[in-house]
Amino acid sequence: MIVRDATPADVATILRFVRELAAYEREPDAVVATEAMLHAALFGTSPAAEAVIAEDGVPVGFALFFHNFSTWEGRRGLYLEDLYVTPDARGRGAGKALLAHLAGIAVDRGCARFEWSVLDWNAPAIGFYRAIGAVGMEEWTIQRLSGDALRRLAVKA
Repeated sequence: MIVRDATPADVATILRFVRELAAYEREPDAVVATEAMLHAALFGTSPAAEAVIAEDGVPVGFALFFHNFSTWEGRRGLYLEDLYVTPDARGRGAGKALLAHLAGIAVDRGCARFEWSVLDWNAPAIGFYRAIGAVGMEEWTIQRLSGDALRRLAVKA
């Protein structure tokens, strides 16, 4: 299993993985991203995120991440937006290889932490994360503003 930086040639594969992840997370129709959008976000003049690909002869998974910032730590962190491994490659080390690779990036870049979210019903993923030493932030809840609510608040600013 190898993990490598994604290239522009991987955009179609990344979008396919995003769609497969959305289906797994019970939101198969929620993906509105296009190849052009992902290309701009990952490889445009001002990239918003980065991605890596896990390969075992062929691409079997990916991770998409970006930096956040901790005012308390005074340093940036690494936030994992998406991690996906194809069903036939699960249990063969791709997920751990992707997370280990990102942990290495976080350490190399001086990040204070490496964080991600997981759906509360995804017991296999939660078990895997606990096995590698991740700690759930039970006292924190994610808040989201999007769509009409986001636009309404923006108008009031």
